[in-house]
Amino acid sequence: MPLKLPFRGEAETAEAASSKPNAMATLNLKSIKKIYPHSGGQKKPKKGTPEKKTNLQVTAEGVVAVQEFNLDITDKEFIVLVGPSGCGKSTTLRMVAGLEEISGGELYIDGKLMNDVEPKNRDIAMVFQSYALYPHMTVYENMAFPLKLRKMPKDEIDRRVKEAAATLDITQYLDRKPKALSGGQRQRVAIGRAIVREPKVLLMDEPLSNLDAKLRNQMRAEIIKLRQKINTTFMYVTHDQTEAMTLGDRIVIMKDGFIQQIGTPQEVFDHPANLFVAGFIGMPQMNFFNAKLLCEGGKYSASVGGCKVALSEEKQKNLASKKIPAQDITLGVRPSHMVLVREAGNTLTATVEVSEMMGSEVHFHANAEGRDVVVIVPTMDSTGTHVESFHYGDKLNLTFSGNVCHVFGQDGKNLEF
Repeated sequence: MPLKLPFRGEAETAEAASSKPNAMATLNLKSIKKIYPHSGGQKKPKKGTPEKKTNLQVTAEGVVAVQEFNLDITDKEFIVLVGPSGCGKSTTLRMVAGLEEISGGELYIDGKLMNDVEPKNRDIAMVFQSYALYPHMTVYENMAFPLKLRKMPKDEIDRRVKEAAATLDITQYLDRKPKALSGGQRQRVAIGRAIVREPKVLLMDEPLSNLDAKLRNQMRAEIIKLRQKINTTFMYVTHDQTEAMTLGDRIVIMKDGFIQQIGTPQEVFDHPANLFVAGFIGMPQMNFFNAKLLCEGGKYSASVGGCKVALSEEKQKNLASKKIPAQDITLGVRPSHMVLVREAGNTLTATVEVSEMMGSEVHFHANAEGRDVVVIVPTMDSTGTHVESFHYGDKLNLTFSGNVCHVFGQDGKNLEF
């Protein structure tokens, strides 16, 4: 007989069910801030004169790790916080969990203020990077432990553990100790221990970073399947943009404690708000050129090297609505949007430095207009003819269309938005 999912079913005790009447799980972070006070021997800056140090703001109060973080998360939404190390994403997650004190702002779960609520009373569960399993306990005992602490009836504990194990495909490992499991299996146990509690919010702090590439791919797929089976809101932290793009309903891109952009994976890929987002999202990263934005006869075009391209109608409207003048810009074009042409003429010239054969495509690392660029070219054209090979020092004639380029001002912001 197939198991019933999600876990919140008729077998749940009346007491537990009454504590979660609607199983809702919204999160609202309003102007959340985290400041780490100066250590005793650290010299404090003069009051009112903030300065930059290691890319984080240093004030008289201390180092500001998270700045004015505002985010509304809907019920059962999967939100991913992504950014480089030290950007404040894990600190934000730990504030939601109650493991870090909130220095400023307000945190609401289901409309209830949680700033001063103990972690155990927030109805959240957290999966850590390091698994954090008890080595002397079996898989079953590890997963049952948080339920025993709640003094839950044995039959209810057994039901929840076995359902979670079946969902995560670890039923056959319930009698084993963690040391007898692979990294991927241990991470499944850690996730199982979290979901047996049936939390309103499941927090995951880089849970796949200790796994090899193949296991990471497998576990990403497992997490996608898992979120379809349980009634839980997810908040996931990673520095891996591939995880962010594949897992998140929306992604929050952070840098130096500030939110850079919030949007769906497609939105941030197609319409990056600034140079940082443009360079961080996408693999290989976007190519950037020193270029000029021209406005002639009310029509915008971008000029770089010997290449001049009219922008698309959508970009024309966006720039015109903001009355953007002609100016020096940073032009962004993704590697897969660069087009290799045979004849020079209204083209950008690049010199090949490295050629990488990737099977169905070739990645050329080249130099164009003093910038390192990457060009992705299919190994066959539309007629099935193999594209001629290029080697170190060869010249490439490149162009791109006006609908795939991005124009950034001197302040790094996308001029369209």
